[in-house]
Amino acid sequence: MNVGTNVGIGLPIGDPTALLTWARRADAGPFSTLGLLDRLVHDNPEPLVALAVLAGATTRIRVQTEVLLAPLRETALLAKQAATLDRMTGGRLVLGLGIGGREDDHRVAGTDLRTRGRRLDAQMATMCRLWSGDPYGDGVGPIGPAPARPGGPEVLFGGFKRAALERVARWGDGFLAAAPPSWAGGLFETVREFWKEYGRDGEPRLVAQVNVALGPPDVLDDARARMHAYYAFTGMPDRMVDGLLTTPAEIRAALTAFADLGADEVMLYCYGLDPDQVDRLADVL
Repeated sequence: MNVGTNVGIGLPIGDPTALLTWARRADAGPFSTLGLLDRLVHDNPEPLVALAVLAGATTRIRVQTEVLLAPLRETALLAKQAATLDRMTGGRLVLGLGIGGREDDHRVAGTDLRTRGRRLDAQMATMCRLWSGDPYGDGVGPIGPAPARPGGPEVLFGGFKRAALERVARWGDGFLAAAPPSWAGGLFETVREFWKEYGRDGEPRLVAQVNVALGPPDVLDDARARMHAYYAFTGMPDRMVDGLLTTPAEIRAALTAFADLGADEVMLYCYGLDPDQVDRLADVL
């Protein structure tokens, strides 16, 4: 199937030791990117550490945080970590960033939930300066290494509010939409409008995300149970689970719909742990 867009895999978080198998299979297949989500107060691998391991076990596939909760992290260290990973992977890092909506994550990190958006904007100003080789400031010199990509790794922003969509044009290279096609189209259009308003050249990179599971009933049950547990904090986990795509036809329809909206890439996010899903998803494409 040729949908005119790249397709990546969002990795499950339930067993970090299984991710090498997922990554190697995806690297050998038709997939463009490996994505990994971020939480602090949860049983998930830290994404920059995990993606560094996976990048070392693969040769061509990109590694993407989807999304890294930047306000939970110290800015200069995050800039150095991202530049290091980008440099050592030959530019394969895609830094998806967001602000995070879980109060417990911010409480543990000692950050203010109410000012997390402003903190991310300040972080971007600092990181862009450091990635360009400028001094940190206040008598402190540059912080290397220089990233492989001049000016820093590719940055995508996730989110739904206008401030998050405007942030794409202010600081980023593109947008990551964790929304169905019926909602994503409007988000994409708003991002494009801000892009023009800020006088940015070209077009923003648009990346969509959809939750999928392919396999026998036990694989689907595993994915649904893990999704339900992950989204319990929203108060509507059943609604999230109901949106899980579980057939090749549903997945193909979603890929076509996102391609029609102009998405450059679609991430097929998996919660079930069975690595054979990589091969099943490859057969869908």
